[in-house]
Amino acid sequence: MMKICGFTFIKNAVLYDYPIREAVLSVLPLCDAFYIAVGKSDDDTLGLVKSIHSDKIHILETVWDESLREGGRVLAVETDKAFQAIPPEYDWCIYLQGDEVIHEKYLPTIQAAMERYLQDNRIDGLLFDYLHFYGSYDYIATSSQWYKHEIRIVKNNKEIYSYRDAQGFRKGNDKKLDVAYINACVYHYGWVKPPKNMQAKQKTFQKLWHDDKWVEMHVADVEDFDYSSIDQLAIFEGSHPAVMQDRIQRLNWHFKRDMSLNRMTLKDKIKGLLKKFLGLDFSYRNYTIKDTFR
Repeated sequence: MMKICGFTFIKNAVLYDYPIREAVLSVLPLCDAFYIAVGKSDDDTLGLVKSIHSDKIHILETVWDESLREGGRVLAVETDKAFQAIPPEYDWCIYLQGDEVIHEKYLPTIQAAMERYLQDNRIDGLLFDYLHFYGSYDYIATSSQWYKHEIRIVKNNKEIYSYRDAQGFRKGNDKKLDVAYINACVYHYGWVKPPKNMQAKQKTFQKLWHDDKWVEMHVADVEDFDYSSIDQLAIFEGSHPAVMQDRIQRLNWHFKRDMSLNRMTLKDKIKGLLKKFLGLDFSYRNYTIKDTFR
């Protein structure tokens, strides 16, 4: 019988308004267990995680190494703490970050894909599409700077590890994972927060990639984040995951986009032409697609 375990990491979820509870609940029906590395926080993140009343939940209390500032490395370290804690009896491991949620309509496809590739030694993980929400729950970002796909399910192989700033995974001696692309999507809500929370997050999280001088020069010293500076958005016409409905109804700020303000950078224009006429795709790919699950 196939056994599935979820895993994630989180810190300061209340302070920066992360939908960590919704993230976990969105895939909990698929999981036999779920490991959460909860970093020592400046708020009651631990209490928030404990409010997820399920005997599937296993909490690891951790302390982030603040010296790992370059490249967001500490995020990968915390991811690995949760992944390495998963016992060997589990076959598949579902990973979501604290601002990523899966729509319930994709759960049957995900379940079927895990069953299909359980004994397929060619496949290390499953590749998802992404929707990046921006400003509010009504808009998605569409320019090339936003990643289109990423691995969010891996086999329980401890040679696999979180890569760079925890966006993806690699294995062994820095090898890309061999994956199957599946028709399922991750809803990324990291850029949908009250403007004050978003600006506070920018000031803190940029310190995981840059030194204090860089942050002082590049992060505006203002209270509210300026959502209007985005280049390309599209109106989202689908439905949100059921677990997000209460959060969406509590929305307490307004963001409206005049779509005539959309602009395409020269780089995006060139990439679009090369893809259209020559079939060239310059998207960043931290994986090798071996199969497509339909």
